[in-house]
Amino acid sequence: MSTRIAGQKVLAIVLAGGKGSRLAPLTTERAKPAVPFLGTYRLIDFTLSNLVHSGVQDVWVVEQYLPHGLNDHLSGGRPWDLDRTRGGLVVMPPFSSPGNEDGEFAQGNAHALAQHLPLIREFGPNVVLVLSADHIYRFDYSDLIRAHVGHRASVTMATTEVELGQATRFGNVVTGEDGRVERFAYKPDEPLGGTVTAEIFAYDAQVLLDTLEELGRQGDLGDYGEELLPALVARGDAYAHPLGGYWMDVGTLSAYHGAHRDFLDGRGFPLDTEDWPFITSSIARPPTRVEGTARLDHALVCGGAVIAGEVVGSVVGPNAVVEHGAVVRDSIVQAGAVVRAGARVTRTIVDLHATVGEGAQVGAEGGDLSVIGARATVEAGARVGGGLVVEPRVTVRAGREGETARPPEGDDTAGK
Repeated sequence: MSTRIAGQKVLAIVLAGGKGSRLAPLTTERAKPAVPFLGTYRLIDFTLSNLVHSGVQDVWVVEQYLPHGLNDHLSGGRPWDLDRTRGGLVVMPPFSSPGNEDGEFAQGNAHALAQHLPLIREFGPNVVLVLSADHIYRFDYSDLIRAHVGHRASVTMATTEVELGQATRFGNVVTGEDGRVERFAYKPDEPLGGTVTAEIFAYDAQVLLDTLEELGRQGDLGDYGEELLPALVARGDAYAHPLGGYWMDVGTLSAYHGAHRDFLDGRGFPLDTEDWPFITSSIARPPTRVEGTARLDHALVCGGAVIAGEVVGSVVGPNAVVEHGAVVRDSIVQAGAVVRAGARVTRTIVDLHATVGEGAQVGAEGGDLSVIGARATVEAGARVGGGLVVEPRVTVRAGREGETARPPEGDDTAGK
């Protein structure tokens, strides 16, 4: 009953526990893998859909930060037919143990793997497929696994190409003609080139477990780009496998908004082909209602939405409302959000169930991205300028905007 590809028993581990602070305030009240994408999907849907279409059905999801909403979405694996009697989807929450009764949060993704070493050994895989839960792409993992087995590699990294200026935010890879990894640098100050890891790794299970144990004895494990991958590259049997096609790390607000623009502009990939549909956990919704006063241009509008105003170059989520006289441009209006009559929303993410009041103005054309957090309210007539962020459940009052609308904290750039 276990997944076997190229004669190998395969276990997939999806790392879904990170805080996702660079996506705040979208991640203030939810785990990053549960953040909506294109209104209909959640970020983790792309990894899970790729897994089931690749024939991988033994899937562990490692959780940590705000797991409750994510668990609700996963629904025990049922939407992806992973709710099996044997195997299927297994949720791995933080835990305590006889050796550590107080429990311990993972200090990086390699540490997260090391915490589950006894369970991985007990499962007995030949190949461990380790994946992130917050990237947008379409990929057949079985191709990667076959290449990995053919090379007898310790690790095979799926790679993608990014602009040179963005490469310092990822693991940089330099390969020889045979695909063997000759150099690897994790988030270097100076890029080695435009080839980076796509956070998709096929590991030889025995080598992975032995290496993690040895590194654990030496000190902190941190992320796998810090110690684990350099150790495997030093063995001389690490390989790269080009992913090809569209790939986006949506771990920042600008990248998240940019990925939506890519799909609006046709630079993404098909989402509903017969052989590779992307699957989500969702409820049935009524058709979209488009009033006679509505104007739609270059827009994606989800079921249950009501459009009476103008929507241009934007995504409108399920059950969202754009009232008569409202204008939404180059924006993302998430499920249940409301843009009242006469309001203007430009280059803004309006999160779940937030409200932009009558005549309010949010964002600026050509400016930095603005964000209105989940269940926040921008009162009638208030103005939130470009590049400002409103935290969830906060109210912005006209004439007192500076009390609640502030610039985002930290760096917000990402690669593609």
